[in-house]
Amino acid sequence: MAATKAPVSGNTEEIVRFEEFLDKATDEVFSTMMGVTCALMGSETSVDHETISAVIGLAGALSGSLVLHTSGAAAMRIAERMTGIETAEVDGMVRDAIGEVCNMVAGAWKGFDKELASGCLLSTPTVVAGSSYELFSQRAPIRIERSYRFEELMFVITICCELTA
Repeated sequence: MAATKAPVSGNTEEIVRFEEFLDKATDEVFSTMMGVTCALMGSETSVDHETISAVIGLAGALSGSLVLHTSGAAAMRIAERMTGIETAEVDGMVRDAIGEVCNMVAGAWKGFDKELASGCLLSTPTVVAGSSYELFSQRAPIRIERSYRFEELMFVITICCELTA
Protein backbone atom coordinates (compact mmCIF):
# COMPACT_ATOMS: atom_id res chain seq x y z
CA MET A 1 0.00 0.00 0.00
CA ALA A 2 1.22 3.50 -0.78
CA ALA A 3 1.74 6.31 1.71
CA THR A 4 -1.11 8.68 2.51
CA LYS A 5 -1.16 12.44 2.96
CA ALA A 6 -3.46 12.28 5.99
CA PRO A 7 -2.45 14.14 9.17
CA VAL A 8 0.60 12.64 10.85
CA SER A 9 2.72 13.96 13.69
CA GLY A 10 5.36 12.55 16.06
CA ASN A 11 8.58 10.55 15.65
CA THR A 12 8.95 9.84 11.92
CA GLU A 13 10.56 6.42 12.36
CA GLU A 14 7.83 5.24 14.77
CA ILE A 15 5.10 6.64 12.54
CA VAL A 16 6.36 4.88 9.41
CA ARG A 17 6.57 1.59 11.31
CA PHE A 18 3.13 2.04 12.89
CA GLU A 19 1.60 2.99 9.51
CA GLU A 20 3.02 -0.14 7.88
CA PHE A 21 1.68 -2.27 10.74
CA LEU A 22 -1.73 -0.58 10.51
CA ASP A 23 -1.97 -1.14 6.75
CA LYS A 24 -1.02 -4.82 7.17
CA ALA A 25 -3.40 -5.32 10.10
CA THR A 26 -6.32 -3.67 8.32
CA ASP A 27 -5.80 -5.67 5.15
CA GLU A 28 -5.38 -8.90 7.15
CA VAL A 29 -8.59 -8.41 9.14
CA PHE A 30 -10.70 -7.38 6.15
CA SER A 31 -9.41 -10.13 3.88
CA THR A 32 -9.65 -12.87 6.53
CA MET A 33 -12.92 -11.89 8.21
CA MET A 34 -14.81 -10.41 5.25
CA GLY A 35 -13.13 -11.70 2.11
CA VAL A 36 -12.47 -8.18 0.79
CA THR A 37 -9.32 -6.21 0.12
CA CYS A 38 -8.77 -2.69 1.40
CA ALA A 39 -7.15 0.02 -0.67
CA LEU A 40 -5.30 2.78 1.10
CA MET A 41 -6.70 6.10 -0.04
CA GLY A 42 -5.10 9.54 -0.24
CA SER A 43 -6.10 12.31 2.12
CA GLU A 44 -9.85 11.79 1.64
CA THR A 45 -11.38 11.46 5.08
CA SER A 46 -14.97 12.55 4.54
CA VAL A 47 -17.53 10.22 6.07
CA ASP A 48 -21.32 10.45 5.53
CA HIS A 49 -23.65 12.38 7.84
CA GLU A 50 -24.71 9.30 9.86
CA THR A 51 -21.56 7.81 11.32
CA ILE A 52 -20.35 5.12 13.65
CA SER A 53 -17.08 5.09 15.54
CA ALA A 54 -15.42 2.36 17.59
CA VAL A 55 -12.71 3.30 20.08
CA ILE A 56 -10.10 0.99 21.62
CA GLY A 57 -7.98 2.30 24.48
CA LEU A 58 -4.24 1.54 24.50
CA ALA A 59 -2.35 1.21 27.80
CA GLY A 60 1.06 0.00 28.93
CA ALA A 61 3.90 0.46 26.46
CA LEU A 62 1.60 2.90 24.62
CA SER A 63 -0.99 5.24 26.02
CA GLY A 64 -3.75 6.42 23.70
CA SER A 65 -6.46 5.13 21.42
CA LEU A 66 -7.22 3.53 18.09
CA VAL A 67 -10.46 4.71 16.46
CA LEU A 68 -12.31 3.24 13.48
CA HIS A 69 -14.71 5.81 11.99
CA THR A 70 -17.11 5.06 9.14
CA SER A 71 -20.51 5.76 7.64
CA GLY A 72 -23.61 3.87 8.68
CA ALA A 73 -23.79 2.31 5.20
CA ALA A 74 -20.20 1.05 5.41
CA ALA A 75 -20.78 -0.24 8.95
CA MET A 76 -23.82 -2.19 7.79
CA ARG A 77 -21.84 -3.66 4.88
CA ILE A 78 -19.01 -4.67 7.21
CA ALA A 79 -21.51 -6.43 9.48
CA GLU A 80 -23.13 -8.15 6.49
CA ARG A 81 -19.75 -9.36 5.19
CA MET A 82 -18.83 -10.70 8.63
CA THR A 83 -22.11 -12.40 9.48
CA GLY A 84 -23.80 -13.12 6.15
CA ILE A 85 -26.92 -11.40 7.51
CA GLU A 86 -28.36 -8.39 5.68
CA THR A 87 -29.31 -5.41 7.80
CA ALA A 88 -31.38 -2.32 7.07
CA GLU A 89 -30.20 -0.13 9.96
CA VAL A 90 -27.35 0.48 12.35
CA ASP A 91 -28.56 -1.89 15.02
CA GLY A 92 -26.91 -3.85 17.84
CA MET A 93 -25.42 -6.40 15.45
CA VAL A 94 -23.81 -3.64 13.35
CA ARG A 95 -22.43 -1.86 16.44
CA ASP A 96 -21.04 -5.16 17.75
CA ALA A 97 -19.44 -5.94 14.38
CA ILE A 98 -17.75 -2.51 14.17
CA GLY A 99 -16.48 -2.85 17.73
CA GLU A 100 -15.10 -6.29 16.95
CA VAL A 101 -13.42 -5.16 13.72
CA CYS A 102 -11.78 -2.28 15.60
CA ASN A 103 -10.64 -4.72 18.28
CA MET A 104 -9.21 -7.16 15.71
CA VAL A 105 -7.37 -4.39 13.82
CA ALA A 106 -5.91 -3.04 17.08
CA GLY A 107 -4.83 -6.54 18.16
CA ALA A 108 -3.28 -7.37 14.80
CA TRP A 109 -1.60 -3.93 14.64
CA LYS A 110 0.14 -4.29 18.01
CA GLY A 111 0.91 -7.93 17.26
CA PHE A 112 3.34 -6.95 14.50
CA ASP A 113 5.72 -5.50 17.13
CA LYS A 114 6.97 -7.91 19.81
CA GLU A 115 7.28 -5.16 22.46
CA LEU A 116 3.75 -3.92 21.81
CA ALA A 117 2.38 -7.45 21.56
CA SER A 118 3.40 -8.20 25.13
CA GLY A 119 3.47 -4.70 26.64
CA CYS A 120 0.40 -2.93 25.26
CA LEU A 121 -3.05 -3.71 26.61
CA LEU A 122 -6.31 -3.06 24.76
CA SER A 123 -9.58 -1.95 26.31
CA THR A 124 -12.91 -3.35 25.25
CA PRO A 125 -14.36 -1.35 22.36
CA THR A 126 -16.67 1.59 22.90
CA VAL A 127 -19.01 2.25 19.97
CA VAL A 128 -20.75 5.55 19.26
CA ALA A 129 -23.32 5.98 16.47
CA GLY A 130 -25.43 8.86 15.26
CA SER A 131 -25.48 12.04 13.26
CA SER A 132 -24.27 14.62 15.76
CA TYR A 133 -21.25 13.73 17.85
CA GLU A 134 -17.55 14.50 18.06
CA LEU A 135 -14.75 12.37 19.46
CA PHE A 136 -11.82 14.11 21.12
CA SER A 137 -8.51 12.48 21.95
CA GLN A 138 -5.71 13.71 24.14
CA ARG A 139 -2.84 15.56 22.56
CA ALA A 140 -0.46 12.79 21.70
CA PRO A 141 2.99 13.02 20.13
CA ILE A 142 2.11 10.24 17.67
CA ARG A 143 -0.96 10.77 15.49
CA ILE A 144 -1.70 8.63 12.45
CA GLU A 145 -4.80 8.88 10.30
CA ARG A 146 -5.31 6.43 7.42
CA SER A 147 -8.28 6.25 5.03
CA TYR A 148 -9.20 2.95 3.40
CA ARG A 149 -11.71 1.84 0.79
CA PHE A 150 -13.34 -1.57 0.41
CA GLU A 151 -15.89 -2.28 -2.28
CA GLU A 152 -17.19 1.29 -2.87
CA LEU A 153 -17.22 2.28 0.81
CA MET A 154 -14.64 3.94 3.02
CA PHE A 155 -13.52 4.11 6.61
CA VAL A 156 -10.82 5.93 8.57
CA ILE A 157 -8.57 4.59 11.31
CA THR A 158 -6.84 7.03 13.62
CA ILE A 159 -4.18 6.22 16.21
CA CYS A 160 -3.33 8.85 18.80
CA CYS A 161 -0.73 7.69 21.28
CA GLU A 162 2.51 8.22 23.11
CA LEU A 163 5.21 5.71 23.97
CA THR A 164 5.36 5.22 27.74
CA ALA A 165 7.96 2.46 28.06
